[in-house]
Amino acid sequence: MTRIGIVGTGNISGIYLENAARLGYEVLAVSDLDLERAQAQATQYGVPHALSVDDLLAHPDIEIVLNLTIPAAHGPIALRSLEAGKHVYNEKPLASTLEEAKKMLERAAQKGLRVGCAPDTFLGAGFQSAREQLKGGIIGQPVHASALMASVGPEGWHPDPSFFFQPGAGPLFDMGPYYLTALISLFGSVSSVFATVKSTHTERTVGSGPKAGQSVPVNTPTHVSGVLNFESGLSASLTMSFDMVPGSAPLLEVYGTKGSLTLPDPNTFGGPLETHSVTGEKIELSLNKPFEDNSRGLGLANMAQAIQEGRPHLASGQLAYHVLETMFKLLESGEAGKLMTLESKVVRPEALGEIAARVG
Repeated sequence: MTRIGIVGTGNISGIYLENAARLGYEVLAVSDLDLERAQAQATQYGVPHALSVDDLLAHPDIEIVLNLTIPAAHGPIALRSLEAGKHVYNEKPLASTLEEAKKMLERAAQKGLRVGCAPDTFLGAGFQSAREQLKGGIIGQPVHASALMASVGPEGWHPDPSFFFQPGAGPLFDMGPYYLTALISLFGSVSSVFATVKSTHTERTVGSGPKAGQSVPVNTPTHVSGVLNFESGLSASLTMSFDMVPGSAPLLEVYGTKGSLTLPDPNTFGGPLETHSVTGEKIELSLNKPFEDNSRGLGLANMAQAIQEGRPHLASGQLAYHVLETMFKLLESGEAGKLMTLESKVVRPEALGEIAARVG
């Protein structure tokens, strides 16, 4: 069983620790700037060691570092892990800048190491079933897709939401990776984008916790709306917003020559999955793939197994880099008011296939 070290023991770490035994990896050590928090997680989940970051990276038995730090630290911690001879699996986004992400992938290649990155929800039952249905021609030739994340923002429920409104965050970098990873896993590389960006409010008011009533400045676009052109010929509209109340429109939908397919929430692993025919018939499709529940860590488990078997892993650094570039190009397009062409391309991930049986 592959041994993992976790850097960053905030809220998201719990589900990775909870799923470790089921998905087939062993967490040997945890680390955090707050060592008491790391020790508490180690005690709760039976992890043998709570260590400093330096000691975790120096541990000879740790093969993969699971990097669950804040986004600004994703790049630096990943690079330190690679220098220590460890494979690394980052929470999303891959890095704060394209330059940092590129350096990460180049260093990994030089040292013969792997980089993986969340989200891995596209490996769940919902999107793996959708992939199979699309391949089977259930909607004919896919022509267009729509992606919509409408929200009034996190300040109402999050006790310290200021980081959501800083560069490198906002709705695009917070939620965009789920939607973009899902679309790219189904349709391949994005070739160009055009977008409009804005912030409806210049500041936000914290709604809960000890900072309730305080104002936080908005320093990044909180409404991004764009069009994506895929190399496959598909087009897609995408809106990520912290500025509007959600309605009844589906979060993700694909439209084809013979029907449409309503996809699941890309922040989940399950369904529902629904098709509409030319005649207007609506059918809810069964999910014939595993991992309908919260299976965060599936991409990490797949990477660990792929390393052992000498084959590519699915939630790869290259996929995450293409997602990251797509997001930056959307912002650049909105600021410049013109179409932006992407430089990177990515090989569409294979289906989870028989891996599911071995991991599960």
